[in-house]
Amino acid sequence: MGGPLKGLRVLDFTRAMAGPFATLVLGDLGADIIKIEPLTGDETRGWRPPEINGVSAYFLSVNRNKRSIAINLKHPESRKIIERLVKTADVVIENFRPGTARKLGIDYDTLRKINDRIIYCSISGYGQDGPYRDKPGYDLTVMAMSGLMSITGEPGRPPVKFGVPITDITTGMFAAIAILAALHYRSVTGEGQYIDMSMLDSQLLILSHQAFNYFATGRDPERLGSAHPSIAPYQVFETMDGYIAVGVGSEKLWSIFTRVIGREDLEKDPRFETNDLRVKNREELVKELTKTFKTKTTEEWYRLLDQAGIPAAPVKKVSEILNDPHVLYRKMVIEIEHPVYGRIKSLGTPFKMSKTPGEIRIPPPLLGEHTNEILKELGFSDSEISELRESGVVK
Repeated sequence: MGGPLKGLRVLDFTRAMAGPFATLVLGDLGADIIKIEPLTGDETRGWRPPEINGVSAYFLSVNRNKRSIAINLKHPESRKIIERLVKTADVVIENFRPGTARKLGIDYDTLRKINDRIIYCSISGYGQDGPYRDKPGYDLTVMAMSGLMSITGEPGRPPVKFGVPITDITTGMFAAIAILAALHYRSVTGEGQYIDMSMLDSQLLILSHQAFNYFATGRDPERLGSAHPSIAPYQVFETMDGYIAVGVGSEKLWSIFTRVIGREDLEKDPRFETNDLRVKNREELVKELTKTFKTKTTEEWYRLLDQAGIPAAPVKKVSEILNDPHVLYRKMVIEIEHPVYGRIKSLGTPFKMSKTPGEIRIPPPLLGEHTNEILKELGFSDSEISELRESGVVK
């Protein structure tokens, strides 16, 4: 059947996480992703341990549904490969430092002369212009710079980063959205365009209500651990044997909640009569609830709260959620097979669509695995391909 982007070709010059996550999304939706790697490969191929069947787990996580061709872009003979690729492509995406693509001869101004309908997306830490343009952008440093890290962690303790590279991942998602929007614009006007996607810009949008809390008060938001700045109780509580997340987002739920946990006295307590008061007196409220939640196991509390319609969830380990019956039913853990490194577990695709669902067609590739295949599609003969290999243009 193929996904909704079947027939779309994307030239992927990216590596690490932000760019590859964007092309993972497009690939799951059916696009033909040609991953153009240096002869040494995407550096995440070497980010191990851990590894699965000899391949970096990090690399495997974001490089399915892609075909790999290894090209030495600094070799002058690579020009004829790039030109043929660009003529057949709809989208180009890169995440070099600003200015590097121009040095390699694969910048937007150069490639649109070959194909003026091309949609070209650059991902960088701080954007293609501005005072921070030339600063290196990594998930950790951009999270720190963006303000997100200042509100992540427990009160009175050092700031912490997110458990996954959230600035990379969200920037990749925004890049995919921008590319799809540009494709729609092209379908209407016939015109390609350039997309400048900044990790810092993306994280400022992710600040969402916390930024507006500052606009409203003129005060910096504080680290609250798992708590919510505007709702209480809305956080994780320790139980007899673990942790449970509880969200009480209305006065009706508050009334039900106090009865379910056997603390009707809290509903009558003048300190906690309204959400405003519960937020104001959060510290006292949390002390009371913590004592109560430690009297039962996580599973006991979850069963009681869930039956009463209170939003709650046990804090599961990765191993628990990846073996959860609902997750398995939704096919969010699957197995894929590669002829060289064998059968591996993988995450499924979240794109459940009635006519053109996302699908996993190709396992993460070996370095240069599809070089011959792609070159033949571009019209290179066997002798020309051999010559390109021997001269060190491709691998």
